[in-house]
Amino acid sequence: MSRRRPDSRSGLAAGLLGEIQTPISTEPLESVYEITGELGRGKFAVVRRCVEKATGKVFAAKFLRKRRRGRDCRADVIHEMAVLESARNNARVVNLHSAYETDHDIVLLLEYAAGGEIFDHCVSEELLPEAQITRLIRQTLEGVHHLHLSNLVHLDLKPQNILLTSLSPPGDIKIVDFGLARRLGVVGELREILGTPEYVAPEILNYEPITTATDLWSVGVIAYMLVTGESPFAGDDKQETYLNVSQVNVDYSREAFSRVSELAVDFVRKLLVKTPEDRPSAAECMSHPWLWQLCLSPDPATTRPRSVRERSCGSKWTAPPEDHEDKENFLESPHSHAKRFRFDEERPAAGDGEL
Repeated sequence: MSRRRPDSRSGLAAGLLGEIQTPISTEPLESVYEITGELGRGKFAVVRRCVEKATGKVFAAKFLRKRRRGRDCRADVIHEMAVLESARNNARVVNLHSAYETDHDIVLLLEYAAGGEIFDHCVSEELLPEAQITRLIRQTLEGVHHLHLSNLVHLDLKPQNILLTSLSPPGDIKIVDFGLARRLGVVGELREILGTPEYVAPEILNYEPITTATDLWSVGVIAYMLVTGESPFAGDDKQETYLNVSQVNVDYSREAFSRVSELAVDFVRKLLVKTPEDRPSAAECMSHPWLWQLCLSPDPATTRPRSVRERSCGSKWTAPPEDHEDKENFLESPHSHAKRFRFDEERPAAGDGEL
C-alpha cells in the first residue's frame, strides 16, 4: 500500500498501466484448482498454494481485494497484471499464468517458487557464501535491467519480494510483487511516497523524482543484508529508520563486515549514495568485479576473502576499492551495535509496501 500525494492519483500521472491481454475468468477457482495451504498474508492480499487438478502443477494464487478501505482498487490489480504481462519475457520475473475473479477478490495464478524468500537467508545463523550471494545479486540485476529497458521500475525491491525456485541448493531468483511498480516517462516526472521504510531510497522520502536509480538503491540494501545478515537502515521506529536513510547512515565497521570481501563493500558503497545520478545503472552494476570474482571458484563455501584486488571492467568501477584497513574509510555510527532485523507481528505480504 502506498501513500500518494493528491496530484498523483490519476493513472497516467502515476505511471499506471490499464490494458491487459490475460482474460479474467469468473469460473469458480475451486473447480480448477485445489487450494492446499497459505504462503503469505498482508492487509489486502493473501497468497495461497494451489494445485491444478488436471495437471498436478503447483501455482501460487495471489488473492487481491477489489475494495480496500472503501475504495475501488480494481484498477490497481489490472495494473499489476499489465506489468507482469509486459515482463513475460523476463526470466527473472515470476510468470502470470491466469486470473480469476470472485465477489471480493481478483486472483492471480502465478508461477510457484518452491525455495521461498531470500529474506530467510538474510536472517539465517549461517549466511550464504559470497559465491552464492553474487549469483543471486547478478540474477536480480538481470531482472531489474530488463524491467528498466521497458521504463518499468519496481519500487518495492526487498528480500521478501525475491523468491527462489528451489531451497537447497538455492535456485534461481524470481522477482515478485509488482503492486507498486510504475512506468516512467508517461506524463512528466513521477513523484510518489511509496515503498517499505527499510528499503526505500532517499529521493522517495524527499518527494523528489523517481528514476531507475531508485531501484538500484534497494539492490544495495539487499546486497548489504545478504553479506552481513543485518539491516543497514532499520531503526527502533519508522522515524529513526527514515533518518538513517536520509543521512545514509550505514555501518561499514569491521564488526559488521568481518568476513566480507573488500569488493563486496565497494559494491554496496557505490549503490548506497544519496544522489541518484551517482549510482550505477543495473547494466553497469553487472560489470562490477565483485559479481565475477568468485563465480568460477572450485569451492563456493570457502572463507570469504578480505584482500581480493581486481581491476574493474565497467565505467562506474574504474576507481579501486577503498583500503578498508584505514580507519578513516569506515563511517562512525552513533549505533555501534549491529542493527538486526526486527520482526513485526504482521509482516506485509505482496502489494503492501507501506510508508
